[in-house]
Amino acid sequence: MEPNKISGILSILLGLIFIIFPVFSTATLSIFIGLSLVFFGIALIISGFSAVNIIIGILAIIVGLVFVFNISALSFIFGIQFYIIGILLILGGIVGLLSDSGVSKIASVLIIILGIISFALGGFSIDQPLFAVILIGVALIIEGIGLYLE
Repeated sequence: MEPNKISGILSILLGLIFIIFPVFSTATLSIFIGLSLVFFGIALIISGFSAVNIIIGILAIIVGLVFVFNISALSFIFGIQFYIIGILLILGGIVGLLSDSGVSKIASVLIIILGIISFALGGFSIDQPLFAVILIGVALIIEGIGLYLE
């Protein structure tokens, strides 16, 4: 099986887990956000070996690892995590649109839209962390479908 199909299946499964089990503590959500950013970064790096893909992918992986391993320090700034995810989704979608790899342009546009929505709803995530889980789940499913169909 091709790496894109495996990445797609893993993204879809992780997205479904986010949507099916949305009510976790902030610490658990930070771990999932970190892991999704790590997977997102890996998918960006795998999708095309351009300098922009590699830079944004490495940035997403580093931020994801910080969220995974430094949970107690980041649990009180959940809203900022939401903004960071929005920015990374927007950048990843733009890279998908501009790259010549086989990334689906429709999936890239949808990821940009979800990034904008994520960024716009950042303030609400302090009161309702469920928004972050659902948007991340939907973004992972869309990205996974795009990767699988390549």
